[in-house]
Amino acid sequence: MHGTLNEIDIRSIFQLVELGQRTGQLVIDAPTASFAYNTSWQDPALFSHHQAKSSSEPNLAWYVFFVNGQIVYATNNRSSNLHRLKGYLRHYRLDTKLDELKTPQAIASMNIIEYAYLWLLLEQNVITTEQGRHILQCMIQETLFDLLSLHQGSFNFRLSTPLSPQLASYSITTILLETTKKVQKWKQLLPLIKSPHQCPVITYEHKLAAELPPNAYQRLIHWSKGETSLRQLARYLNRDLVTLSKALHPYVEKGWIQMMNPEEHSSPTTAKPSWEKNQTLTAPKILCIDDDLTIGKTVEEMLRPYGYEVELVQEPLSTFERAFNYDPDLILCDIAMPTLDGNQICNMLRASNRFRLTPIIMLTGKEGFIDRVKANMVGSSDYLTKPFGSQELLALIEKYIPWQIPADSPAAP
Repeated sequence: MHGTLNEIDIRSIFQLVELGQRTGQLVIDAPTASFAYNTSWQDPALFSHHQAKSSSEPNLAWYVFFVNGQIVYATNNRSSNLHRLKGYLRHYRLDTKLDELKTPQAIASMNIIEYAYLWLLLEQNVITTEQGRHILQCMIQETLFDLLSLHQGSFNFRLSTPLSPQLASYSITTILLETTKKVQKWKQLLPLIKSPHQCPVITYEHKLAAELPPNAYQRLIHWSKGETSLRQLARYLNRDLVTLSKALHPYVEKGWIQMMNPEEHSSPTTAKPSWEKNQTLTAPKILCIDDDLTIGKTVEEMLRPYGYEVELVQEPLSTFERAFNYDPDLILCDIAMPTLDGNQICNMLRASNRFRLTPIIMLTGKEGFIDRVKANMVGSSDYLTKPFGSQELLALIEKYIPWQIPADSPAAP
């Protein structure tokens, strides 16, 4: 099983592995160029890749291991430095123990060094089985959290012998549901908190000191110096990333805490990343195709304050004339419509050179695996389930057409 993420999304791939009760390894590969806008969700080492000038930079890759349709481990090709494992061990005050381990020579040649070291910690009684399974589950959820934000790249599932030794296995449906909920809650923090790898910096210490209990304030001020990311902090404190970020959000909103991107802290004079330089300079045009005028008006009310132009199409048969005349930057299209359904419209638009590359996001009132597969087969770019909030819609649109909100917009910060 192989293909591109333009054809099928991450969640559907995982569901197919679960349905087939497959044992093997899923490799998801993404060229560095594909992270021109979406890098902020990824590892700090990955974050800076889109700025690299060399075309010889290796691709970013994620590896997910399955046994009988269940997940047993997940990682990426930047985890061999063991920073992630050390972060989780820090909560138990065991991060220095990695340097003291008696390391067999065979580990140096393994492809999954992080997993091998986790087992070594167990075998040498540095951590308990319960601690090892907790760390493993956190690693898997962390990887899936990043993968669910990935929409460009290729995938290849390889049947292989089970990963051994096996510490634990997790239901795909359960862990995907939990992680999807976390991603949805994370989107509610946008745009004030954008990336798990942003670093909090306290700007008004006296106000925070008056607001927080002394212990909480001392702990926060220790970690909020612009050097520790939200994800690192969640590992160190053994806290859920979204819960931790949500607790900080009110103070970010008040301006008492500032969120800094990794490259901003390391080099204040560094040029803006390429995804900022290439943002659309003219107001993006959105074509919304939905026979329900209420939905169309709601979309319009959500987007216009942010500087988007919105054209509503209520009659499916007039879609093509309106689309060619309006020349939209992105199309929102309802699936369930009379006369002509959204999948048929998407398929016809994709047949035209004019709209072959235009982002098309399908809207649906029900969440279903078959509907997702059908939408992917006709060439849709993404999928959004009703009802949706303004931040969820904005985040999805900005993924395809990055756009700087005009300073005079009522929604501008």
